[in-house]
Amino acid sequence: MFGIVRPCRHVMCKGLYADWMGHLCGLCLALRDEHGHLSRLVTNYDGLLVSVLTEAQSPASTSRRRAGPCALRGFKGADVVESEGVRLAASVSLLLAAGKVSDHVADGDGVYARRPVAAGATRLAGRWSSAGTAMAGTLGFDPTPLTAAAGRQALLERAPAQALPGRNAAPGLRELTGPAEDAVAAAFAHTAVLAGKPHNQEALEAAGRGFGKLAHLIDAVEDLADDRASGAYNPLAATGTGLDEARRHCDAAHAELRAAVDELDLPRPALTRALLVRETGSAVSRAFATAGTHGPGHPPGHAPGDPGAPPGQRPPKQDPGGLLSLACTALSCCTCGLYRPAWDEDREGSCCERFDCSGYDCCGNCSNCGSCCPGEDGCCCDGCGCDCG
Repeated sequence: MFGIVRPCRHVMCKGLYADWMGHLCGLCLALRDEHGHLSRLVTNYDGLLVSVLTEAQSPASTSRRRAGPCALRGFKGADVVESEGVRLAASVSLLLAAGKVSDHVADGDGVYARRPVAAGATRLAGRWSSAGTAMAGTLGFDPTPLTAAAGRQALLERAPAQALPGRNAAPGLRELTGPAEDAVAAAFAHTAVLAGKPHNQEALEAAGRGFGKLAHLIDAVEDLADDRASGAYNPLAATGTGLDEARRHCDAAHAELRAAVDELDLPRPALTRALLVRETGSAVSRAFATAGTHGPGHPPGHAPGDPGAPPGQRPPKQDPGGLLSLACTALSCCTCGLYRPAWDEDREGSCCERFDCSGYDCCGNCSNCGSCCPGEDGCCCDGCGCDCG
């Protein structure tokens, strides 16, 4: 449930990483406090973005509370976010998890093909859906786009074999990404209501559509080889979309997302830009590098370890598979993704290579900054609030 936005301490300024952790731990604790320990399993990095967006639209930092020691933080306490934004993130995470589990049951994926597992998973998805819907109601959020997304997606995916009412052709790639776009757009737009910035709603909807499209396409690219091998449905294979064309769609969606973020009135933009602009760009590059292509305009030299790559970049370590991979996956799940094996971390390059500061007046906007990238320990004054792209 970790999503496509997966920052880690190796690629983010210390101050921004601490802020991100405050939102992550706040989401985890909000789920625990309102819905029990089991609900913490739905912690979702992408759903967490609504909490970040809510705070970004507020002139002052969102309220924090002191949390006790946690094994995931090295048994240290932390100041975690406590706000309506993090409760919206909890609601979104519950609804996304319910939809994902229901989808697995409907498709009979893996262990979900077994009746006892499917029955238990269906009951759990129902509880999560009810909990997420109830929480959304307390925030004035209509969860219909999220609750309907899984059903709409399933109907679209069945269309090649059974045409949709009123049409004779299977849906194209743009239609297949529609449910995800609508769901994320609704969640993002509601952050403007919570923050009291209604003029941001249109741009937030656009940002949500761009992000929803990216999330859907990246998932399809990452799963393409496995889906082909198993015969499972994949939107790229179903629509005859090659990886080069998929990369063009992803680049266009990322450009739309970035343009929408640029339009937002954000008193506190740094973390939002780091996650919605830089980290989504990294997610696109990571997905296509794994798939073995870099798309038009992205020659092999742009990838770590390829000929012509910038000095200091290292080829990514490969997932070894087998028992080691299973153990690392379990540990990553148990730590909400805070532990990530070497082959899942984006560590390559120096700070200046990792953080593209071109086009941003990073350190000209804060005092006592010195240079934009002081070294491996951090970027932009180690989290002073500068925007590094």
